Amino acid sequence: MNIRTLAAGLALALVATPALAADLSAADVQAKLRAAGYTQVHQLEREDGLWEADVSRADGSVDEVIIDPANGEIFDPRGNRSVLDAGQILALAQKAGYTRIESFEREGATWALEARNARNQRVEVRLSGYDGRVLSSKRDGWFD
Repeated sequence: MNIRTLAAGLALALVATPALAADLSAADVQAKLRAAGYTQVHQLEREDGLWEADVSRADGSVDEVIIDPANGEIFDPRGNRSVLDAGQILALAQKAGYTRIESFEREGATWALEARNARNQRVEVRLSGYDGRVLSSKRDGWFD
């Protein structure tokens, strides 16, 4: 293979490879929250791969919201979107390959569950309450 062919192939590979988007920074998340109408961000922390924020609304109420670091979607329990019920979430979790669901609870506009993944590992999973997609999944402990 000559050098021109190799260079052309490399250039094509670089152009054809999609760029990986970086997660939103704390400053990006605060800007998104303010743009969404929250008047103050009291606390912002990263937990289990997601951003969690205590926010104030224009009416003075305070609540915790979850923010997807990949796209900035805000999961607000008082938002205008309906949240799936427990039965719908369990069905979607099982469809996603989670079995032996040991516990689950609604956390605002998301659902948290402890289950086994396809490799039979214990995991903690956070699902969107809006559509049931997996927002985060992490191994629960070192020993199963």
